[in-house]
Amino acid sequence: GLIFYDTKVTVMNRVLNATVQRTADHAAPEITLDPLEIVGGEIRSSENSYFCQAARQLACVPSSQLCVKLASGGDPTYAFNIRFTGEEVHGTSGSFRHFLWQVCKELQSSSLSLLLLCPSSAVNKNKGKYILTPSPITYAEEQLFHFFGQLLGIAIRADVPLPLDLLPSFWKTLVGEPLDPDLDLQEADILTYNYVKKFENINDETELEALCAEIASQHLATESPDCPNKPCCKFTYLTMTGEEVELCPRGRHIPVAWENKDVYATAIRSLRMRELQTPECMTAVRAGLGSIIPLQLLTTLTPLEMELRTCGLPYINLEFLKAHTMYQVGLMETDQHIEFFWSALEMFTQEELCKFIKFACNQERIPFTCPCKDGGPDTAHVPPYPMKIAPPDGAAGT
Repeated sequence: GLIFYDTKVTVMNRVLNATVQRTADHAAPEITLDPLEIVGGEIRSSENSYFCQAARQLACVPSSQLCVKLASGGDPTYAFNIRFTGEEVHGTSGSFRHFLWQVCKELQSSSLSLLLLCPSSAVNKNKGKYILTPSPITYAEEQLFHFFGQLLGIAIRADVPLPLDLLPSFWKTLVGEPLDPDLDLQEADILTYNYVKKFENINDETELEALCAEIASQHLATESPDCPNKPCCKFTYLTMTGEEVELCPRGRHIPVAWENKDVYATAIRSLRMRELQTPECMTAVRAGLGSIIPLQLLTTLTPLEMELRTCGLPYINLEFLKAHTMYQVGLMETDQHIEFFWSALEMFTQEELCKFIKFACNQERIPFTCPCKDGGPDTAHVPPYPMKIAPPDGAAGT
């Protein structure tokens, strides 16, 4: 927390360039994607997704081949080249950035099961924020989480911010920071947080009985074996994926009573914290990330800084973009049509601005720092910086 973010990025960039493993005389790995597999945006099975198509083809490529120098210049070096079946594309930048954008859409849809909408989303808190799906994983899923980690590293080296909306708890666990059992639970699952709080704040047995009756009316409780008409809760709870689990051995047969209500509340909180940390999934993600960038770098970054470096800002800062725009072939910032252009953009909503950036350079977000200030005006960076505005190619006309 004592070092400025820009300083950390400068150090990080130096380390990334010092750990390049694929030299210029090595051809980039190439993968072929079939856009027809996802006609009309509908992915019929997860195997057809760009994510799985790429994971399959890159599984046999040594990760050293993906460790390239930081992207810079007009058509930079990227971890791999992409060929779309039946399409001829000039240069590699556009299709690579389109691929990353498409993959983020897939990850945050129902077609892949690696990410899960956080439960708070259902009640409009942290709407649209995702976490890693907390469930035991198969070997195949472990490979996909590993590839997901590699993609985070690949995007950092390419300086293409990924449009991913993940909860802060993901970034905390990634950089190795402990989770806050209150704050992180509240962010991820406000309903469970409130449920636990109710049990923690009960003052006497009558209140406990009333609470169990309230829960019984929502079909979460059963009748007490001792007094058939008295509702009670058992030591079970639903996981984030909707499965009922026992909170302790033989939990289905243990009723919640005044003596053990705190143990019950603590057990639910522990269940959720374990689900948020998803050790098996996170180990695979970190292993993937560590095959592309040195994990020691993460020790200097706060969770928010790691998110900024990987995903950029979820909104477009127009002033920042304006400051990094070049006017070519005799155009000036004061030309009337250029002024019209900027005032039109100022009227855009954030959603429209993201679409404009996507149209201009095939990615939705712009990097949070602009290395073009570190070197020559044009050599140091990749789209969208500096944004270039030029006259049309055709002959002058009305």
